[in-house]
Formats: sequence, structure tokens, C-alpha cells
Amino acid sequence: MIKNPYLKSFKDYLKLERSLSANSIDAYLTDIDKLSQYLESVDKPVNFKEVTKDDLKLFITWVNELGMLPSTQARVISGLKSFFSFMLLEQIISVDPTELLESPRLSRKLPDTLNTIEINQLIDIIDASKPEGMRNKAMLETLYGCGLRVTELISLRISNIYFENEYIKVIGKGNKERIVPIGAAALKFIKIYIEESRVHISIKKGYEDYIFLNRGGTGLSRISVFTTIKALAVKAGISKSISPHTFRHSFATHLIEGGADLRAVQEMLGHSSITTTEIYTHLDRDYLKGVITEFHPRS
Repeated sequence: MIKNPYLKSFKDYLKLERSLSANSIDAYLTDIDKLSQYLESVDKPVNFKEVTKDDLKLFITWVNELGMLPSTQARVISGLKSFFSFMLLEQIISVDPTELLESPRLSRKLPDTLNTIEINQLIDIIDASKPEGMRNKAMLETLYGCGLRVTELISLRISNIYFENEYIKVIGKGNKERIVPIGAAALKFIKIYIEESRVHISIKKGYEDYIFLNRGGTGLSRISVFTTIKALAVKAGISKSISPHTFRHSFATHLIEGGADLRAVQEMLGHSSITTTEIYTHLDRDYLKGVITEFHPRS
């Protein structure tokens, strides 16, 4: 990554003032690096104080010709907007060159979901006699029962579970806390895992309060959760391309199909905007057909 005197300050700003995760910060810095690469490729000095709107338009054309998807282009533009807004805030520049820069129009892809039969298949296929079996059952029940992101799942603490009240405290994006109800099935498997399986793990210092641990006694990685779910899907004969996020999609979709209030689902998912939650209002054709048949006066 090209060195720049403003990047260190920008990185500190993202971490301290916007409370972004390390992954998000790296994504922002990568976007700025792409602009640096472009400026070098056209023999322009990498001086962000002198970047103009026209430079950025040509840069967007450049990344488009590289074959980047519109969603990736939109993310890059978002990263640049944040960087130049920071530059303006710090009075490094007097005019924000991204102010009128438009992002490409994105089609909203409906997320894949699992039906309840498929979710049961995935959970039932787990061999609870294996050391990690009960942990995996508890993980999947929690993903589906609470609609968690994978990072929220792997950072979940024992002290964040209120067993008597059936709630969990979740630390979401931007270190925002939210309280989410947790179902009886998830609580049951978490209790069994903690009391009968987890107690046999030699837990490393600093991980005593983490619920989900690997064999080495440290926290799970995002990749290990992905790998576990992919392997279970193959074993269960489910051909859909699924990930931990599929359980979150399914959680939201099943609630809304069951008649749950959209704002309640927004609160449980930890979405800052209701428009983000609205993507989960897609319903399968059979469900829509049933609604029309039952309720439309001319059906």
C-alpha cells in the first residue's frame, strides 16, 4: 500500500471516532490505495489534496474497465467519500471532490434462504457424540434463533447470556450493543455445550468468557464457522450455496412471513435503517399465491 501522510490520521479517525472494525478499516484503506494505483498509472502525482472530481470520474471509468462489479465500484466510491470528508473535516482540503460523485445503480439481490425443513436437516445431521458436535448444534441454533452475524456469534460471551430472561446481549457493527431474545432450543444446546462439552477443553487465558471455542481453547475464526456449515450442507445433501449469513437471512424471512413487525425485525438484526431490513420482505411464490387466494376478493 502506498504511503501517505494522511492515511495514519484517517485510520485513527475510523477506529476511534467511527468505531469501525479492523476489517472495515482495511477495506477503506484498500479503496484509497486503488485511487493511488490509478494516479500512478496515468503518471499523475499521488497528491490527494489536488485530486479533482474529473480525476475521480476517470478513476471510476478505470475501475469499471477492470471488470469490477457495480457493487464493488459502489463500495470503492463510498470509501473515497469517507476519506475526502475526513480531509475536509481536518481542513486539509477546502472542497470535497466526491460531493457530486454518483455511485452506480445497484440491483438488490434477494438473499438465499433455507426453509425450516433444511434448517432441521442441517442441525439433525450433526453428530453430537463428537467433541465439537454439541458446539456446532448450539452454534447453528444460535445463528438461526437470533439472526446473528458470524462475527457476533464468535464474539458472544457467557456473561452476555441471560438464561432466566431468555435474552442475549450482542455487540454488533460499530460496537453497538443490542438485546436479542433467544429461543428455548438455542439455550438448551448452549447449556449442554457449556456444561458437558466445553468443560473438557483446556481454555487459553483471555478466552474464559467466550462461549464457542476451538479444540485449542481459543476463539473460533469466521472461516472455521463457514467451513463447518459448508461441510454440514454437503453431508445433509443440500445443494444451495449457504454460509453463516444464510441463517440470518432465514431468521428474518421466516419472522416476516409469519407476520412479525418489520421494525421489530430491524431491531433484532441491528440494522440502523429500516430500508436495509426491507430486503427481507421478499416472500416465496407459494406464500404469495396463498395470500392472494385467501384474502383477495376476486381470487
